[in-house]
Amino acid sequence: MTDRSGIFAGDDPFAIARAWLAEAESTEPNDPNAIALATVDGGGLPNARMVLLKEIEADGFLFYTNYGSAKAREIDVAGKAAFVMHWKSLRRQIRVRGLTSREEGRMADEYFASRSLQSRLGAWASRQSQPLASRGRLMAEVARVTAVHGVAPERPPFWGGFRLKPLEIEFWADGAFRLHDRFQWRRAAIEEEWTVTRLSP
Repeated sequence: MTDRSGIFAGDDPFAIARAWLAEAESTEPNDPNAIALATVDGGGLPNARMVLLKEIEADGFLFYTNYGSAKAREIDVAGKAAFVMHWKSLRRQIRVRGLTSREEGRMADEYFASRSLQSRLGAWASRQSQPLASRGRLMAEVARVTAVHGVAPERPPFWGGFRLKPLEIEFWADGAFRLHDRFQWRRAAIEEEWTVTRLSP
């Protein structure tokens, strides 16, 4: 047993994460769903970048990207990733590590359709992470794909979601004199039960 109470209370880490995110939505100046996503390349060199988390599911975290991007290529090879969500306004963070899989079905189609037309056309135009001669070349490609796909572009086959199913989730909250509160939820496999441990700050 751990002495969890208040903001750490509950038997479902995903419900706790959703509650923290909902609170951050009213306190953060912008993008409360931003995460620092960490991957590793084939040589073992880490990589990190900010992306937007789009859903906290019953047993996973979902975000979307271009499958030709560096992060997608690294995720596909490793099958693992990690991220941290940090909210300065709440002085809290959530750290997540786990296994990844693609989301290329109905959910990806529905999310893509919900994006603005400009964002959907931009997804078609951008060869994410690839060399680009100039911004003018990019805008010319936007004009070209607009002529081809019109006002109702479908989701590109090279664009979709990734689902991260965690093996570890850590909830961190700032404490006085740097005596922070940290609770780690951990399981050896996706189908196993969680073990919750209080960690030293």
